[in-house]
Amino acid sequence: MNAFLNYEQEGHIVTLTMNDPERRNPLTGNSAVPEFLAAIDRIHADHSVRAVILTGAGSVFSSGGNVKDMGRYAEMPGMELRREYRLGIQKLTLALFNLEVPVIAAVNGAAIGAGLDLACMCDIRVASEHAKFAESFVKLGIIPGDGGAWLLPRLIGLSRATELTLTGQMISATQAAEWNLVSRVVPHDQLLPTARELADAIAANPPHAVRLAKRLLREALHTRLDTLLELSAAFQVMSHQTVDHREAVSAFVEKRTPQFLG
Repeated sequence: MNAFLNYEQEGHIVTLTMNDPERRNPLTGNSAVPEFLAAIDRIHADHSVRAVILTGAGSVFSSGGNVKDMGRYAEMPGMELRREYRLGIQKLTLALFNLEVPVIAAVNGAAIGAGLDLACMCDIRVASEHAKFAESFVKLGIIPGDGGAWLLPRLIGLSRATELTLTGQMISATQAAEWNLVSRVVPHDQLLPTARELADAIAANPPHAVRLAKRLLREALHTRLDTLLELSAAFQVMSHQTVDHREAVSAFVEKRTPQFLG
């Protein structure tokens, strides 16, 4: 069987490509979750990685759950099914959301159900003009079991997230941009170059500062201001004492391009 997830690294940038276009890059009923978890562990262990691009092969980003595989769920004992969610798709949610390295979702086509939520787990979303989005669980008589009810409102607000979740309706890339679900919409042939340009801009900065800044943004989603300020002070102490910070200051004063070693 071919791998679901292609892992490619060029310089400091890793590109992860979901590669099951015939089945619309589903996230269940296959090896998607363990392959994602292995890739995330690999990225954590490789300190040369400074940014990640996530995209899909073919005309679809991800169709989410494999509907043809869902029939067995109704027959499974409840606690066994709960365990499958917790050790499956929910484990992917936590691992990808908490990855220290910034992740850019290059949404090449439809992002449906868990596929939309997968994009929401990333830090930045760039959409092809062909992309479309749906939080479609309700159409199948189920709910977002992968954390979508937590992720989506934080990106587009409660009212719009509720509208998408309770209607299951599809929205275009243009509407997704208007609702702040994606940062920008680009011509289809410019999707990966645009994502790469963003990744390069991130990777050009001191890696420790990027990772700590991402952690602060994540913590800010559920932390009080005073608590976040304490964490910011601790992170700032760490940052001021790095070689890359001293290099950044020296390069600014000397009017030259800095060389960050990470």
